Amino acid sequence: MAGLGNLFSADMAIDLGTANTLVYVKGKGVILNEPSVVAYQVKDGVKKALAFGEDAKLMVGRTPGSIQAIRPMRDGVIADFDVAEEMIKHFIRKVHRRTTFAKPKIIVCVPHGATPVEKRAIRQSVLSAGARKAGLIAEPIAAAIGAGMPITDPTGSMVVDIGGGTTEVAVLSLADIVYARSVRVGGDRMDEAIISYLRRHQNLLIGEATAERIKTSIGTARVPSDGRNESMNIRGRDLLNGIPKETRISQVQVATAMAEPVQQICEAVMIALEATPPDLAADIIDRGVMLTGGGALLRNLDQALREQTSLAVSVADESLNCVAMGTGKALEHEKLLRHAIDYDS
Repeated sequence: MAGLGNLFSADMAIDLGTANTLVYVKGKGVILNEPSVVAYQVKDGVKKALAFGEDAKLMVGRTPGSIQAIRPMRDGVIADFDVAEEMIKHFIRKVHRRTTFAKPKIIVCVPHGATPVEKRAIRQSVLSAGARKAGLIAEPIAAAIGAGMPITDPTGSMVVDIGGGTTEVAVLSLADIVYARSVRVGGDRMDEAIISYLRRHQNLLIGEATAERIKTSIGTARVPSDGRNESMNIRGRDLLNGIPKETRISQVQVATAMAEPVQQICEAVMIALEATPPDLAADIIDRGVMLTGGGALLRNLDQALREQTSLAVSVADESLNCVAMGTGKALEHEKLLRHAIDYDS
């Protein structure tokens, strides 16, 4: 285990996502992938963290009054500074498997649309959590690197990164962003659309965990053309008489429920294409569009985009890990991508 000593001072890259946080350790790859959730207890006005990640996610929607399970990230940026800091600290320690370690250099990806205040909050949280130096990299650049796109070439590449809170659409050339658009639509908005559809059409109230299960099990961006219509049993609370109820939801209903967020993603891509310089637009016709992020796994989303844009649309191999892998590669090849990493305080 001679190499293990290096792990304790190893620099890392963090994909601090709205839904999941992934940690990439230099020379090791992605070694942590957990939900961005913290459960804490408030006692005498003081917050005390009880669980993080996977353990905390199991508590969402099931906590007693004295305990809260929250996501400190919203729309890809920090919504609760103290809780986010605790979570980052916990994940760093979990990666190092011990409480004392040499201060690592950490690169974190941030949405392109993040404000200077939001960027400062992320940087400050990482430094407070024990980093000696905190760098930021734009999410679309990290996603494109992780998907293996040739972004250092003088040709145009388009990446669409669909996360939990935001969708980032970017055109890249020479390892930098030519045009980018960040829309606050992602996996969470799809879950919310399913919840509100069931409330309106079936008078059934379901929780976030159930909505997410529906999306990942039978979710689709467009109604299946082959006539197959899968369905699944779901449970929730009947809003008419207040008692628990079980019903079935079909794929057609889920596609109808998610039509609006899917359309917003398609529109963001269309707006980006209209704003792209002609020569780079020609490159994108040749190369097509790359989808990354957890939202890219939604069935038939590539097909829905293909119909609207008439371009070739492909889904990255490890779309869930793309941003973390790209941020990690930026850490490994820092000299080559130095201009894409922001170390300003």
